[in-house]
Amino acid sequence: MSNSQIPKQVVVLGAGMVGVCCALSLRRRGMAVILIDRREPGRETSFGNSGVFSRSSVFPINGPGLLQKLPLYLANRHPAVRWRASLLSNPRWIAGFLAECTAQSAARQSRALDGLIKLSMDLNRQLMGGAGLSTHLRETGWLKVWRGGEGGGLARAEAAALGAFGIATQVLDAAEVARFEPHAAGVFKAGLHITGSASVDDPGAVVAGYAALARALGVEVLRAEARALYRTTTGWRVETTGGSHDGDAVVVALGPWSAEIMRPAGFRVPMGFERGYHVHLEMTEGRGPQRAIYDVDGGYVVSPMRAGARVTSGVELASRDAPPNTAQIDAAALMAQDTFGLGAAVEAEPWMGSRPTLPDSLPMIGELPGALGLYAAFGHQHIGFSTGSGTGEIIAAAIAGEAPPIDTSAFAAGRFAWVAIASMQDMFGLHPTPDPSPSRGGEQCTACLLAIVEQRDQRRDHAKSPSPSWGGVRGGGRPTIL
Repeated sequence: MSNSQIPKQVVVLGAGMVGVCCALSLRRRGMAVILIDRREPGRETSFGNSGVFSRSSVFPINGPGLLQKLPLYLANRHPAVRWRASLLSNPRWIAGFLAECTAQSAARQSRALDGLIKLSMDLNRQLMGGAGLSTHLRETGWLKVWRGGEGGGLARAEAAALGAFGIATQVLDAAEVARFEPHAAGVFKAGLHITGSASVDDPGAVVAGYAALARALGVEVLRAEARALYRTTTGWRVETTGGSHDGDAVVVALGPWSAEIMRPAGFRVPMGFERGYHVHLEMTEGRGPQRAIYDVDGGYVVSPMRAGARVTSGVELASRDAPPNTAQIDAAALMAQDTFGLGAAVEAEPWMGSRPTLPDSLPMIGELPGALGLYAAFGHQHIGFSTGSGTGEIIAAAIAGEAPPIDTSAFAAGRFAWVAIASMQDMFGLHPTPDPSPSRGGEQCTACLLAIVEQRDQRRDHAKSPSPSWGGVRGGGRPTIL
């Protein structure tokens, strides 16, 4: 890419960890950057996590073992995974998610996640220092613990699996876990200390600090809600509640809201939602965890924060905007209270957020097929806080025409059935009209696509013509259809 082709102004949508890091990396390459979010930086999904920069999150949630556990999870009593009826309105995501539960897919996903996490770990430490946030950082690793006698074997097996990626760990017996966490002595029979991980005591403050650094470097940070995105003769335009903003390029980093802004541009994103909850419990008389801890059998993470001991729930699979159900976090909070001797809840109500998850548990990072200048940076499931910095570097390198810092092929935006509805209608002469109601967008999108595919197949059968072989959509080619 010549200097004349490098975008001079970039609009970044979303001021969570991923969007802020994209803005920082772009600005450091000399581009004018506008960062837009409806809330202050770090107040949405990035606010509610356990605060771990996790070196060990290389295994996708939908690995090959998920199918074996599926009957247990379907009973909807397991603390680690719950599901709600609203999940069933997203059948294509469910099918795609389960289709990825193979050893081959897991190996590919783990290699990709390992590269992104390795890139991000060093960048996170650099950013923490550069933003003056080092006092928030704890270099104490993080701890995975088991209550049952089988924990020792499970810890050793996981240590071996992580060791294959060069991830340093220490297997602990009950006495060693007690030395690490004296306030939970006698509870846990085994543990695994992931030594290369780190954590922070206030994730929202860290993202806000990164945004303050971006402002100091010249990024324009605006508080407004993005309402529409469309192509212009010179680039892209974003319509917001605060006016319109033009850019040579646009980065969509809106987390669980990313799919909505892309619909008018013709793209349908196969996105599901891992909802999560947290509550802070009082750490009375100095009692509480010394570092971030994953209680495997309890299905929760507890981490010391400035506001108290933050207990984060397991995964809740549901539609993004379904009403909260606090049963999972309520049970986790009670267990954490009993285990660590914690006090009452600090907040009146638990916090809830949605983590965007794509069928293969990998984010989309890069330019969208057939949409020059439009970039995706979303779908990070529960590791966006850890990997936002690496994502920012990948996006900035792509926009600047540089070689990517790692192999990014697994994150390519064209790897799913990205469907430009207008293009499909033109190809097949079909014009189903989806309901524009935001509350029914997902259901109508599914119905619309099913209708298109069904009518297409009927026409093929009628014509008795061979099925065409679809290629990718880059450069104006036909969309791939699953």
